[in-house]
Amino acid sequence: MVYKLLVVDDEESIVMLLTYNLEKEGYVVDSAGDGHTAVELAMEHTYDLIVLDLMLPGMDGLDVCRHLRERQVNAPILMLTAKDEEFDKVLGLELGADDYMTKPFSPRELVARVRAIIRRVEQMRAMKSPDVEADREKETLGDMNIYPDHYEAFVNGNQLELTPKEFELLLYLIHHRGRVLTRDQLLNAVWNYEFVGDTRIVDVHISHLREKIEPDTKRPSYIKTVRGIGYKMESPDKQ
Repeated sequence: MVYKLLVVDDEESIVMLLTYNLEKEGYVVDSAGDGHTAVELAMEHTYDLIVLDLMLPGMDGLDVCRHLRERQVNAPILMLTAKDEEFDKVLGLELGADDYMTKPFSPRELVARVRAIIRRVEQMRAMKSPDVEADREKETLGDMNIYPDHYEAFVNGNQLELTPKEFELLLYLIHHRGRVLTRDQLLNAVWNYEFVGDTRIVDVHISHLREKIEPDTKRPSYIKTVRGIGYKMESPDKQ
């Protein structure tokens, strides 16, 4: 399978370097030098992953991320930032980015990260989709139905608009329902490489999931916080 990527950066030398290295790995690469062009391309084409620089002229990376998620463009987004402030990274994740890297980095490092993200997404889609609806593999919890083979999740019959990372986290929580999972456990399981112990990434994605699956985010029925430890997925039926 050939994967199609979009690289967005206003520095032409970086775009050329990343494009060269990604194409060498067999990826098909489009590029954009500003945020408006990036949004237009992402709306016109289907990409398997978007590499998005934070600092862009006109519409910056955070605005691009926000616009794409609002328009249900759910391709994984790898945010690039030259800043080392935690605020920028967390804000990017809050707006829908799936991952981030801090400049400077080596092309080999970025290619490895891209490969890891796509591999995780493909692992979720690896199962062949049966032709008969009744035969679809389904995970059920309360009013939620999750179809791993179709990468779909529903609450009360309404389909959820989840990013790949949100879907993967939701599925992991459901597979480990009833167990208290620490932030470090979730970080290592869902982000399967070292993330420098930045467990706030877990909190951001838990918050996103709650907004999409909980009837009342202030009194969650599914994802419970275990103070000082982490989170636990429960069925509302048991409460």
